Amino acid sequence: MKKVLVTGSQGFLGSYICRDLLAKDYQVLGVDNYSKYGKIERSHDGHPNFKILEMDLDKPVPGDALDEWNAFEPDYIICAAAMIGGIGYFHKYAYDLLATNERILGTTFDKGISSKDTCKRIIVLSSSMAFENTKSFPTKEEEITKCPPPFSTYGFQKLACEYFAKGAWEQYGLPYTIIRPFNCVGVGEHFFGEESEKLNLGHVLPSLIYKILSNQNPVEILGDGNQVRCFTNGVDFARGVRMALESDKAFNEDFNLSISKPLSILELAKMIWEKLREGEDFNYKSTPAFAHDVQLRVADVTKAKEILGFTAEISIEESINEVIEHVRELYFKESLNG
Repeated sequence: MKKVLVTGSQGFLGSYICRDLLAKDYQVLGVDNYSKYGKIERSHDGHPNFKILEMDLDKPVPGDALDEWNAFEPDYIICAAAMIGGIGYFHKYAYDLLATNERILGTTFDKGISSKDTCKRIIVLSSSMAFENTKSFPTKEEEITKCPPPFSTYGFQKLACEYFAKGAWEQYGLPYTIIRPFNCVGVGEHFFGEESEKLNLGHVLPSLIYKILSNQNPVEILGDGNQVRCFTNGVDFARGVRMALESDKAFNEDFNLSISKPLSILELAKMIWEKLREGEDFNYKSTPAFAHDVQLRVADVTKAKEILGFTAEISIEESINEVIEHVRELYFKESLNG
């Protein structure tokens, strides 16, 4: 049974990745400090092939968890731990995000380097924000060496993830695969609601659903709503990560993992409105946009399809439906039962 070390295993994307790996009979050691959501229960908790280490990779301290971290000999490492949130989060924590994520990466890559005799590859989760300043759409992987570096500290740090991978290979011979998610959506995110809405700290899909379920009218949309994104379900994304892990052709390669159908934020808001407020006129108002709110983020997915055989299968309609139920369950349970 192959062993995988997953950092950030209890987070939004990490939990999807763990569930997918466990369903395919991998042994998974998860590492998380529960800093974002607290100790919420994940569906993979309790699985016989899963163990969780509660550990802060930002500032690891001596103890049983660190001893087990050092002793574990993974076949693969997946770097999913990071400070992350919506665009307001990037601005509120511009320095902390950069500094903390660099320390987390350093600890994780040190583990990969010390385990390189057994570790076949380290899988790095970068971001479409690494392409923040591209003018080429849909954006191919090769554009990463052509476009100017990101302006935002979040985008810059995600680009730095990729250089950690390249540097560890160049100096220590640690193989890597770089994965760039494009606006992943799904259940499991708990970072939205009243305070989050004030600061735009949450991701856009659950945030819009929360606003509409809260009877906000007109619906507040950051900027003019013409920002275009590719909303990729976490189930599809996790499957793509595993396919990259399993493919020898992914050795020292990079991949965009994304749905191929782009959608504007305004179109997304209208789709949610029609599901929740059918028959009512849709109204919205723009709120001031943040700097670095990229207008167009659209992936070219040809490489992942041709090399990995990966195609995102879950439609945005399906994703909206499941996130509506998730937000209802978390924040509107009493009103539903009442």
